Amino acid sequence: MTPSKRVSILSSKALLGLCLLMPPLVLAHADAESLELELHIPDAPPLTFVNDPRGYGVVGDVAVAAMTKAGYAVKIHVLPWARAQKHVSEERDYLIAPLSRIPIREDRFTWIASILPMERAFFSLERRVNSFAQAKETYRKIGVGLGSAQEDILRAEGFSDEQIYPLAIGDNPAQLLLMGRIDAWFNGVPESRYIWPKVSKRKLLMSPVGSSADLYLACSRQCSAKLVEDLRGAVEALRKEGEIERIHDIYLP
Repeated sequence: MTPSKRVSILSSKALLGLCLLMPPLVLAHADAESLELELHIPDAPPLTFVNDPRGYGVVGDVAVAAMTKAGYAVKIHVLPWARAQKHVSEERDYLIAPLSRIPIREDRFTWIASILPMERAFFSLERRVNSFAQAKETYRKIGVGLGSAQEDILRAEGFSDEQIYPLAIGDNPAQLLLMGRIDAWFNGVPESRYIWPKVSKRKLLMSPVGSSADLYLACSRQCSAKLVEDLRGAVEALRKEGEIERIHDIYLP
């Protein structure tokens, strides 16, 4: 046997011995680090940002921090929101955030962890309402984000297709409200309060909160139990450490 072959065999044996001595947790963590996960987000400030120097938004930063804490690599995907939900639901081990946990979505996803509560209300420039029933009678066209929970909530409350005006998520509904193309905007309170000052200085009238559903980090319907456990634990650890509150205050001081 040549000296080079002898060194090669000894090196292999040494490496095997080192691996056998490594604690199982270290090996498991190494495996997790090598796995890249797809995270699907919309451009829905301040909850999620696609291009912002500060990061990925309140929910986006929490989701990325949880994935990193659990030892996974992150790959961000941005699709139209309705298509993103369908894609993630039908695949395996894909992640999506922020996703409101509402009845119509319950069986389509694996719900990993609640990140933030989300209150929703009607916003208008001229006619403030106090209930869904009054909104149904008052507003002819109500802007909502396409594929958003707001669209599903209004349908569940009995609003007609003619009243519900789906638009690309972002500042589009605010712009159309300002132009008088829609009568009201049904949306999350933090989003609307963040977007409106960037669109207009006019006073925005807000109804009482009409709906509340937590925003989740969710996974495909077929999702690894280990992945769910890892990420759920990571989100809870971030919460206990005060990291979720710190991230929230960056975008919504």
